[in-house]
Amino acid sequence: MHIPDGFLAANTWLPAWLISAGSLGYCIKKASRMLQDRIIPLMGIMSAFIFAAQMINFPVIGGTSGHLFGGVLVSVLLGPYAGAIVLSCVLIFQCLLFQDGGLLALGANIFNMAIIGTIGGYIIFRTAQKIMDKKKGFFIASAIAAWLSVVLAAACCALELAVSGVSPLRVVLPAMVGIHALIGIGEAIITVAVLSFVQKVRPDLIYCETPISKAQRNC
Repeated sequence: MHIPDGFLAANTWLPAWLISAGSLGYCIKKASRMLQDRIIPLMGIMSAFIFAAQMINFPVIGGTSGHLFGGVLVSVLLGPYAGAIVLSCVLIFQCLLFQDGGLLALGANIFNMAIIGTIGGYIIFRTAQKIMDKKKGFFIASAIAAWLSVVLAAACCALELAVSGVSPLRVVLPAMVGIHALIGIGEAIITVAVLSFVQKVRPDLIYCETPISKAQRNC
């Protein structure tokens, strides 16, 4: 899903850069107002964790492989705005240090994964959680959101490639969404496993949109 340079036309990567830059500016403004002392070091830890975890690939089918996306995971722990900042930092480092995704395409990659995948995934998580049983719904909602975040990011990537004339939408959309629907299963499993562990040992690390008491921490 990391689009390299040369695949996107200027009419795609330039608007993506502008949208991503504006969205990140808004996220930084919102996060700075909501950040607590405990979240700042956690952002660094999660950035390192996501960066390292994305280096580990798991097999899918036909010789293809996938890796952890982490958008929903980081947003559930840090909130959508701090989560988007963390994913953006990871993508920037991957681009600059390992050429994993192009510099011109970086705006599109941030839009797909940090904005759509992370913030969009968090919205799906919260929406699903509200209509389910509070305790069980937390993990079901996180699994649904994790899977959908991968699929939606892949669909956005396919649309950008189609608009840039790389491949017709009828070809690239099923190809991207199909393989990432399978990758999303692994994403959901890993997300639920990590959140289950965190909830058992440090439930206070799970993000709540409004300050509440420790006894009410299971939000």
